Amino acid sequence: MATQITAGAIPDAVIELCKQLQRAGHRGWVVGGSVRDLLRGAEVHADWDLATTATPQQVSKVFKRVIPTGIDHGTVTVVFRGDSYEVTTLRGEGAYSDGRRPDSVHFVTDIDDDLARRDFTVNAIAFDPLDGKLADPFGGQQDIERRVLRTVGAAAERFDEDGLRVLRAARFVATLEFELEQATRDAIGGALSRFEGVSPERVRDEWVKTMRAGSPSRAFEVMRDTGILGVTCPDLMDQVGCEQNKHHAFDVWGHSMACMDACEGDAVHRLAGLLHDLGKPATRELSDKTKDYTFYNHEQVGARMADSWLRKLRFSNDERGRIVHLVRHHLICYTEAWSDAAVRRFTKRVGLEALDDLLALGRADALAKGRPAQEDVDNLLRLRQRIDKLVDEGAAFGVRDLAIGGGDVIKHLDITPGPIIGKILAELLEQVLDDPTLNERDALLSLSEAAAEREQV
Repeated sequence: MATQITAGAIPDAVIELCKQLQRAGHRGWVVGGSVRDLLRGAEVHADWDLATTATPQQVSKVFKRVIPTGIDHGTVTVVFRGDSYEVTTLRGEGAYSDGRRPDSVHFVTDIDDDLARRDFTVNAIAFDPLDGKLADPFGGQQDIERRVLRTVGAAAERFDEDGLRVLRAARFVATLEFELEQATRDAIGGALSRFEGVSPERVRDEWVKTMRAGSPSRAFEVMRDTGILGVTCPDLMDQVGCEQNKHHAFDVWGHSMACMDACEGDAVHRLAGLLHDLGKPATRELSDKTKDYTFYNHEQVGARMADSWLRKLRFSNDERGRIVHLVRHHLICYTEAWSDAAVRRFTKRVGLEALDDLLALGRADALAKGRPAQEDVDNLLRLRQRIDKLVDEGAAFGVRDLAIGGGDVIKHLDITPGPIIGKILAELLEQVLDDPTLNERDALLSLSEAAAEREQV
């Protein structure tokens, strides 16, 4: 099989690293995801990692700036021409008693022996940019052409070594748009106990990477079918077969998958799309009046469930806050009958800073119903236009938009600072939301007197 990689596809800095290793009597190969992506004809997003016959100590003598980032496992980081490159000595590995890292490593001299320790055949390919030759002892290039994901050797052994590999398999099905080889798929069920011991942070990182796929749902279908999802987020499994009302062509699971795929933007947007209806199974009831299903307050219930799950997986406070906010407010029932005051109150409730994300989620939600959605999409556009018009007119959506501030209230009423000031400003904002003409200094100062009396200042 002819190689599809030329030295010209490799960054000059990487080639120079290999040349310097060669001049010192060692060999270097490009390994991992970068080789896989080059063979796929895809843009390389992976790091440019190197494998070498040189030991970490020898690498440290070749290059000026070397950081011992994983020296116990043969890995150092070489800082070269302003970038960092992981350089790992060819190695074999002992048992993985912790289900994450080998208990011991031993250095080897054959690149094929090093590739034998890797997870999937498509990741077990090395390229020497100096002689232009591929090392592909496990048929990874053929699997790339066949678009098949297969473990190196026995799948049960590979999954037992590192419990995260079952989730990586699901992720690669989505990001590479490959099919999972049957024997590899069959081995996942027996590896779930090992997967249960994987740290929440590692699981979180895999979910985030999955969201970069063209259709993340491909990974989640694998997770559902193999039991991975039942370990990670059993609440999502409750959506499978959960029938919806006449407005939807899919069950809650199918709708969530379609919504996630339709979302655009970063992982936060797609996670919000995945989780937006998390509360539906718990709130579903059959209406005696309509003889159809209702899901009252599912957005509030779902927001609480999403918050709990995101905490378990150690998402950052910012990520968790953004996702939960979108889940809580995703149900947008706008019609042109809304008054300007209703539009202002909606904008105050969701926040201008979250508006673009929320409307994008609303669009994906509408498209994912599997029913004609143009009217819903058009309504969201009209809502956006009305909000833009109010913004241009200088409408107030928060206390910061009022013509007076806390200091003005304190001075005018001659009172001491305290929580009461915030309550007064909040009441003034409520009045301004109903009547924007009140947002003038003198009018608000006058209104603050009555507000203070109601708060018994």
